[in-house]
Amino acid sequence: MPNALPPMKLGLNTYCLRALRWNDAQLLDYTASLKLDAVFLQDSLDPKAMDPAHWKEVRAQSERLGLHLETGGGGIMPRTADQFQPAVASLLKNVERAKAMGSPYMRGVLASERAAFPPGPVEQHMETAVKLLKAVRSQVMDAGMKIIIEVHKDLLAWELKQVVEAAGKEFVGVYMDTGNPVFVLEHPMTTLETLAPHICCLHLRDSVVYETPRGVAVQWVPLGEGVVDFKAIMARARELCPNVYVYIKPITGRPPAILPYLEPGFWKMYPDMRGSDLARFLALARQGHPYEGHVVIEDVPGRPVPPEFVEALKFQQKEHMERSVEYGKKVLDLGVRWRG
Repeated sequence: MPNALPPMKLGLNTYCLRALRWNDAQLLDYTASLKLDAVFLQDSLDPKAMDPAHWKEVRAQSERLGLHLETGGGGIMPRTADQFQPAVASLLKNVERAKAMGSPYMRGVLASERAAFPPGPVEQHMETAVKLLKAVRSQVMDAGMKIIIEVHKDLLAWELKQVVEAAGKEFVGVYMDTGNPVFVLEHPMTTLETLAPHICCLHLRDSVVYETPRGVAVQWVPLGEGVVDFKAIMARARELCPNVYVYIKPITGRPPAILPYLEPGFWKMYPDMRGSDLARFLALARQGHPYEGHVVIEDVPGRPVPPEFVEALKFQQKEHMERSVEYGKKVLDLGVRWRG
């Protein structure tokens, strides 16, 4: 029986094409060529990325192409007390940039991963995040914007929910990414259901998750080729947050990461892990297996890519994006413009 609801609008996340080194104009043109509805301009490599004149050009181009645009910055957290005011200034500069580009949101990240937080308990870092967000509340509200915190490899869903609600849900929301919860031993469905009232955009990334002698391994793969049931994810999203834009975000070419949860030292980072949430994640892992598709493993953060692999990564990122976009359109029934 066909879905009675209108399809959710579909876009792509530009970070997944970074090996191509395209400027913002090229990224917008490419998005439009795939007959998508939206673009999430993330971690721009454009040499004019922080030029206010360029922001106006990007907005004009996205409007000319009929693309809804969302964007933002990167990490927002200060590591020390003397970095707090510079963090406030950086946050406000990125709010200014996002607004000028026509984005209703400014994306930010708390930490690259849980272990990357400064020394101290996670509750301390949550309090710092709340303090930082409250410091810019009036300016963000005056701009008619929201800061959206990306679901990353740092906080559990219920912890991020506490940060959003303590800071103020009237100006803080959530950038939901289905690829990051597995890195904190959380099922993406748990994350979606917990954060749904605050989700402002939904980014789809697939993973293989499987058991190993030390715990579990996780690896990102093209959409529809992992263990996550995206038909179930999207059915739930249509119930809980039906009006958000959905972005395709395959980050591939990275080796499996081992999460050694069977080793006692691992749990120092997760003193308040909820047993029912862990059980749901482990049930997912027991369904999984290593990725059996062909993939170039050279997109390793912190390691330079050998020249011999550069062209292979360019091809792979573009091909995996297009494969994933087709899955989003044809299998998940997402997007409007491509229907002609």
